[in-house]
Amino acid sequence: MDLSYNAEYEAFRQTVIGFLKAHWPVPETAGEGASEWARPKKEAWFRSRAIEAGYLYRGVPKEFGGAEQTPDILKATIIRDEFSKRRAPMEAPGIGNMMLVPTLLECGTQEQKERFVPKTLTGEYHWAQGYSEPNAGSDLASLRTRAELVEGENGLEWSITGQKIWSTLAQYAQYMFVLARTEPDAGKHAGISYLLIDLKAPGVTIRPIKQVTGGKEFCEVFFDDARTPADWIVGERGEGWKVSKATLAHERSSIGGAQTAVGLFEKLLELAKGVNYQGLPAIEHPVIRDRLVTLEGYVQSHLYSSYRQLSMAAAKQNPGRITLMNKLINTNIGHMVADLAKDLIGDAALTMPPVKGRADGHEKWLNQFFGSLGVAIAGGTSNIQRNIIAERGFDLPRDDAQE
Repeated sequence: MDLSYNAEYEAFRQTVIGFLKAHWPVPETAGEGASEWARPKKEAWFRSRAIEAGYLYRGVPKEFGGAEQTPDILKATIIRDEFSKRRAPMEAPGIGNMMLVPTLLECGTQEQKERFVPKTLTGEYHWAQGYSEPNAGSDLASLRTRAELVEGENGLEWSITGQKIWSTLAQYAQYMFVLARTEPDAGKHAGISYLLIDLKAPGVTIRPIKQVTGGKEFCEVFFDDARTPADWIVGERGEGWKVSKATLAHERSSIGGAQTAVGLFEKLLELAKGVNYQGLPAIEHPVIRDRLVTLEGYVQSHLYSSYRQLSMAAAKQNPGRITLMNKLINTNIGHMVADLAKDLIGDAALTMPPVKGRADGHEKWLNQFFGSLGVAIAGGTSNIQRNIIAERGFDLPRDDAQE
């Protein structure tokens, strides 16, 4: 199998490498005291240059702060690979860029794009997700949060009442995209609208949830007649289910990337080379080597499957049912990596990671272990993913339990 790039793409790769050598780490010529700048300032400087060069936010129009480049999946892959090798900043992190921006570009109004996209790209606006409820997780269409149009001080407003749960880092977000039932007499999947709301609005209460690790990454969010402008609705009224599926598709694609699995496995190998297991260097212990070989088989299979999908997408061919499996495969690999790491670190697995900041020692793998369990829920539980694969990929009968 020839996985090398042709002359055109190899030339592009060399151009990207040249750009990275000149701009990351941030050079002293970037400004006075550049080497002493705080990390966020360095990243902001780099991202602005990368956008100008056409490397970041390639699918976002220039009028909204993006690079507006012709779609090219091979160039996008080269950029991501080379940036990753140099540990250069990619797009600003967070579900705003990962999920909301592509949703607004696909379904939002011009005013919504102008208002929210540019500042979300730069990281000035942080977003939370308002999907899951105590009785509506995987069965999202059972949500009970409701919204109705009422007359407010500035004209028509949506009045939102209900509760959301498992909203990641909502305590630090300025805004939330919320699914609410606006047509109470409509069918289960109909009558849901996709609304945006300012989390500082009266009637919004955010309560962080303390996790087993001691962290508080997830929150409950309560709405008690919380108001948001009538035109802060994405898509048509009552068609939020359709919009939400677009958002979930972007979330699942971000979770399902094979490079994530490769990076995790490489870190696991580093761990195995640096610790002992039952009196031997872990990397030399036959049981550990056997588990590593098995795991590497899954990782390489996922990686080469992604190459196949990439090649087919570049040739404008449909990869088929394998695209439905990416998120589930990546989730399973992530948990297998974390589970083996937990065994390797031994007693450190009993150490509580710091509540604030990142763990520096082997105990950081404990966060990875618990995080891998969370990924099995995020973007649709693994069991739901299996149903999707069965029904859409293999045309098997629908699971009646989902009705």
